[in-house]
This record gives sequence, structure tokens and C-alpha cells, in this order.
Amino acid sequence: MRRNRKVKILATLGPSSSDKDMIARLHQAGADCFRINMSHTNHEKLRYYVSTIREVEAEVGRPIGILADLQGPKLRVGTFANGPVFLEIGAKFGFHREKVDGDVTGVTLPHPEIIDALEPGHRLLIDDGRLRLRIVENDKKVAIAQVEVGGKISDRKGVSLPDTILTSGALTDKDRSDLTAALDADVDWIALSFVQRPEDLLEVHEIVDGKCGVMAKIEKPQAVQRFDEILELSDAIMVARGDLGVELPLEQVPSVQKRITRTTRKAGKPVVVATQMLESMIQSPVPTRAEVSDIANAVFEGADAVMLSAESAAGAYPIEAVQTMSHVAEEVENSEHFHSILAGQRGEPDATPADAISASARQIAETLGIAALVCFTASGATGLRAARERPSTPILALSPNRSMARRLALVWGIHSVVTDDARSLMDLVQRASRISAEEGFTKPGDRIIITAGVPFGTAGVTNLLRIATIGADGKSGI
Repeated sequence: MRRNRKVKILATLGPSSSDKDMIARLHQAGADCFRINMSHTNHEKLRYYVSTIREVEAEVGRPIGILADLQGPKLRVGTFANGPVFLEIGAKFGFHREKVDGDVTGVTLPHPEIIDALEPGHRLLIDDGRLRLRIVENDKKVAIAQVEVGGKISDRKGVSLPDTILTSGALTDKDRSDLTAALDADVDWIALSFVQRPEDLLEVHEIVDGKCGVMAKIEKPQAVQRFDEILELSDAIMVARGDLGVELPLEQVPSVQKRITRTTRKAGKPVVVATQMLESMIQSPVPTRAEVSDIANAVFEGADAVMLSAESAAGAYPIEAVQTMSHVAEEVENSEHFHSILAGQRGEPDATPADAISASARQIAETLGIAALVCFTASGATGLRAARERPSTPILALSPNRSMARRLALVWGIHSVVTDDARSLMDLVQRASRISAEEGFTKPGDRIIITAGVPFGTAGVTNLLRIATIGADGKSGI
């Protein structure tokens, strides 16, 4: 199944999309990868999702990516003795380390790491930012805050900390257990929630040990401030606009999204734009005009993937949501402005043979009207370099590594095929020519560009560029 678009669609599974038939229909509608939200998924359900996706993959004959999204720390206030209370603007309110019966004067904050880290001037946002308080004093037993935006507060409401860096790290005990289960289930990507510092990624990499890609979710102001360092330790980035929009002023989110997308693209790593892309389609069969523009902007920016959350997981119209996202992306990519915008954003290649070859392959392909760029890639590096160039020419990635082919299903413009590694230069040309024809990229007389690393089987090396012509039989190459 060959897509008619370059940007990929990441669809979240849930109550509306949990059986095999629905997962198959979502893939047919346009979902290239599936997200499993570990906030709502136990290990048994995780294994079911993965095995079901693999069954669909076997039937369609195309690699399908799977991302397990870790929950991260869920910070919540304690409980109130007599139900919800109303906090007036200017009132003082205490967050207690020890258990207390919550009332209008204060409540337990059952996270000692927060009490330890709060300092005067730090803000606390309660219930997705509906209430805002600012710390005025903290003796490490109770942190006293003044109410700046008041309202009703009740049991177990969430707490966001836009100014506070927690030393406890982003992985909870639940996350560690879920991470181990996800690796055992053989997922392709792990997404780490509530990253604040580059150090948060180190423990994840130690556990993962190269078994899958590690994606950092950018949803904290602290992560935005240290983004370049976080990017260096990540295999991919997700712009998680939900919590980012709570902790940052909303008007700043579009420019942050644009900066993160462009910086990640320049680094040659996948970037996903997520949250509320088609929020209205949870209950409506058609989107709003603003949502269509939101998707279009992400596609024009060259994001690798756009993500559906509740729209596909719990909404009433999961198939329609995927179809809508796919149709919008196709229309944008067919516009007269699309490739000129991407070309204007293209950075200079790094001063390495691999990047020079990838940049040259894109330029030659566009100059000569090449039918396809064919990348032999065991580690994924050759495919990622080709995608970083955002060529108008289709990219066909051939890999002997099935897990890598699945991982590349998230990457812009890449059509992945699992095949044996080339044994010789002649085998390289013949295999690339045959598969490009079988996958519908070429016909007799078409030319392809082949990039690879030699010696064959050497991971992470791109040092060969070859132009080949498809033979009269439509499959052999010269």
C-alpha cells in the first residue's frame, strides 16, 4: 500500500479502535503508525495491541510502526474533607507535605519532591491552568501560595509547575514497569513524557539499549529552554501541545512549535506534532476550518508526522478523523507552494560524506526527473538523511532490519520495504530496480538513484551513489 503523501499519520488506539477490524480499517484509511497510551493501557492490553497490529502488518505486507507513550509523573493535590472549595483572588492557600483534611486554607500535596523544589515566585497551575497560584514562602513543610486566578478546586486535581525543576526525573516506577513491558512486546518507539532536562533521557536510553527509538515529548517550558540539549539525546521529538499550552502562554505555542519543528528537521530526526489537531471530530463527523488550517500548517512546516489522540482512541468517528487528516495532508502537498516552502527551510548539509551524498542525491533527482530515491539502510541513518532533504522525489527505503523498517514508518516521505542486504554492487542495482518496480515507483526506462554504504552490511555509513535505469522487463537495472 503506497501512500499519496509524505507526512505520516500517528493514530492513538483506545476504546473506539481496539479490535483487529478497526485497526486494519484505520491503517487502510491512512494511519502509518499506532500510539499506545500507557496512561490507559495495562500490560495485557499492550501485548494484545502489539500482536494485533503485527497481524494486520502481515496481511497488508507493509511495516507498521508502534509507539508506546509512557504516562510520566501525574502530579495531583490531595482530597478535601467537605467537598470542593472556592479560592478567592488574593487569598493565601497552603500546600502541605503531611496529610491534612483539605479546606479553603490548604490541602495535602502528596509529592514531597515538589515541596522540596518550590521557591518563592514559582507558579502552580491547578486543573489544566484554570487556577493559578504563586508561592510566597516555603519552609519545606508547607508551601504558602497566593491565589492569582481563583475558582473551584476539588479532589485530585492536576498540578502543573511551569517554573519548577524537579530533581526526581521523568521516569516513575510505573513508567519503568511499562517500559520493560513495551520492550518485551517489541514496540518500535518509546515516548517519554514531561521531560524537563536532558538528564531525564539517560535512564531511558540505558534501559532501552538501542532496542527501539526514544522520543522526547516537549510539553514543559523547562524542556523548551534546554531543547537543543534534549534533542541531542533523543531519536525523535514530539511537540505535545496539550500541556505545553497550559504551562506556556497560548500565544507562544505556535512559534515554539515552528522552532522545534525546524530545529529537529535540521538535525535529521523525526518530529511529530500532537494534541487537538481534530478535537471537534471526537463528536463531529467533520472538522472545523481552524483544525484544517492547523494540520495544513504542520504539513507546510515539514513535520514528519501528525498525531490523533482521543479522535481515534475514544471518538465517535475514528475512521473519518484519519481520512480527514490524510486528505488535508495530500491537498497541502499537492499545492504549488509546498515544495518551495520546504526548499526555503532546507539547511546546509553537514560536512560529512554521508550528508554530502544525500544532498547531492536530492539535487540530482530533481534535476534529472528521477523516479525514486532508493536507500539501502540497516541502521536507518541513510533513510533519515534522505528524508532530511525533503525531496520532491519519492523515497524508497530498503532494510534487512524489520524493526528499523517499522521505525522508519514514522519518517517523512519514506516507503519502507524489508529485504535482504545487497551482496554486491550488481545485486544492489538489481534489487533496487526490481523492488522499486514492484512497489509502483518505476516503469521501464525510468531512472532511480541508489544510495548505500559499502562495505555492505556496515551500519551507519552512506558513501555510495549510483544512477540506474529500469530495464525493458520493468524490473532489472543497468
